[in-house]
Amino acid sequence: MIEKAQAPLLNVENLEVVYHNVSKAIQGVSLKVHPNQIVALLGTNGAGKTTTLKAISGFLGIDDAKVTQGGIEFRGEKIQNKPPHEITAKGIALVPEWGKVFENLTVEENMEVCVPATKQRMKKEDLSRLLDLFPPLQKARKRVAGYLSGGERQMLSISTALLCRPELLLVDELSLGLAPVIVNELMSLLKTIRDRQGVTILLVEQNALAALEIADYGYVIENGHIVFAGSGDRLMNHQDIQEFYLGKGDRESRTSYRDVKQYRRTRKWYG
Repeated sequence: MIEKAQAPLLNVENLEVVYHNVSKAIQGVSLKVHPNQIVALLGTNGAGKTTTLKAISGFLGIDDAKVTQGGIEFRGEKIQNKPPHEITAKGIALVPEWGKVFENLTVEENMEVCVPATKQRMKKEDLSRLLDLFPPLQKARKRVAGYLSGGERQMLSISTALLCRPELLLVDELSLGLAPVIVNELMSLLKTIRDRQGVTILLVEQNALAALEIADYGYVIENGHIVFAGSGDRLMNHQDIQEFYLGKGDRESRTSYRDVKQYRRTRKWYG
């Protein structure tokens, strides 16, 4: 699908992020996202997934953190340590975890307030385009967002990010706290967004199975390092990934991906 010679839309090289000038959260992280791909960044809680997304989207400063080494390029331009509004203006939008919305506003009002400053008000075609993608929001457009279900809140969070008309959509833990049937529906929606609107997606997930079912390529991060990378199919069918991340095989004595036999044997770091 993606030719090797094609330049990546997003290129992260040897990234290091430090919190409070003391604690390294990630070190030497490298990944590429090519146009029209869905790329999954997989790992357990605390592995460094969200920190990587915050570094790309510019939200590290909120947590007194910064990129201290390496670089992040979007369409060939360095963007590390730039503020969020500048990065959003360049074509990157973040969908944060937990489906963050304005709970006291209606669905429609949430979308109105999230229109970029360059557009004075939301056009009817923008609203129609997004509600066509998310039929449950069409029915709930006048409902106060605080009364939405978890899946509906995630849909609203995605739709407000799409109002920025991004080239790259960063999605953080879409499946968190949701029932499997809702997760499958949301993952299918991400694929539709990629296919219909040409939006490239970097998806951070603990739910490896759901993510790999739609991903063109994937990376596994653990303890702030990329430890494995490959196509979605390759990761889905890899014995060690199946054992530790997909819950197949014997994991009784495993505490991390690095404890898996094949990983111990190869001792190969990616990035």
